[in-house]
Amino acid sequence: QVQLVESGGGLVQPGGSLRLSCAASGRTFSDYTMGWFRQAPGKEREFVADINRLGDRITYSDSVKGRFTISRDNARNTLYLQMNSLRPEDTAVYYCARGGMTYGGRASYAYGVWGQGTQVTVSS
Repeated sequence: QVQLVESGGGLVQPGGSLRLSCAASGRTFSDYTMGWFRQAPGKEREFVADINRLGDRITYSDSVKGRFTISRDNARNTLYLQMNSLRPEDTAVYYCARGGMTYGGRASYAYGVWGQGTQVTVSS
């Protein structure tokens, strides 16, 4: 059974950077689209970014476009989220998730496997 484990969260000052990683177990990582979502206290889980199997089709939410970069290393079974120019409103628990074989998208119901999440706090 596939498991996803996020790491790299923490406390950072506004304007700072963090790099999140999501390690996937199993041999099928490269067969699926992957995505990042986040959930702030009292808010619904929201889409951040997704990436297709080859990494040549990427989508970002408007709130992170130009600041965050999603990438994947299929040889290492790892998904990444580079976060720059962080803002207090980026504070949330960040989750990686496995989508379908050909499509991920912005809807959380399209993702069948989720990690446990990693906390990102942006504060001075």
